[in-house]
Amino acid sequence: MSIRHVRTTRRAGAAALLAAALTFSLAACGGQDGKGQEKENSSSASTPGKEQPTKSDEGKTYPDTSTVLATFKGEKSLEMVVYEAKRDSGGFLTITGEFKNTGGADYSTPVQWNGPEQEVAMTGSSLAAMTLTDAKGKKRYYVLRDTDNRPLTTTKYSSPIKAGSSLPFFAQFPSPPNTTTEVGLTFPGFTTGTIEIS
Repeated sequence: MSIRHVRTTRRAGAAALLAAALTFSLAACGGQDGKGQEKENSSSASTPGKEQPTKSDEGKTYPDTSTVLATFKGEKSLEMVVYEAKRDSGGFLTITGEFKNTGGADYSTPVQWNGPEQEVAMTGSSLAAMTLTDAKGKKRYYVLRDTDNRPLTTTKYSSPIKAGSSLPFFAQFPSPPNTTTEVGLTFPGFTTGTIEIS
């Protein structure tokens, strides 16, 4: 038996032993985590008074449509409906809503929605052009970006928006001071108006 054959056999044996140990440890850990996860999910699902987000047939999460903060008229028959402007614990403000095509023709989303920044536009279709204005604090807020310049908003959505269809969206901003209770919302192609912060 050659030295090379012995080394290959030893390596194969060591790899098999390592794979067996890994499989055993994953099975042991997975059982506990799985049970804990299942228990946690069932307890959160049964919490009274907590609304679960609605989902479409495709599994996409849609915003809570029970309250409308504002409706902004856009080009042709497009409307931007804002359902919520909520402060998060991390110091963020998240806007949720949907674009509704109420007309009889498809609406092709314009490139202006991506915003003027070339680096952000290179990441694909987004709503990075959306801005908030705090008239009281005299500040303007832009959609947040991650470390790769990707905007923290709905991205890579399909275009056009079909006639009679809607496009749910979210956009995340730095949160204005707690003393600010409403902000102005601006987005290309739509009327400008104010929304109340919850």
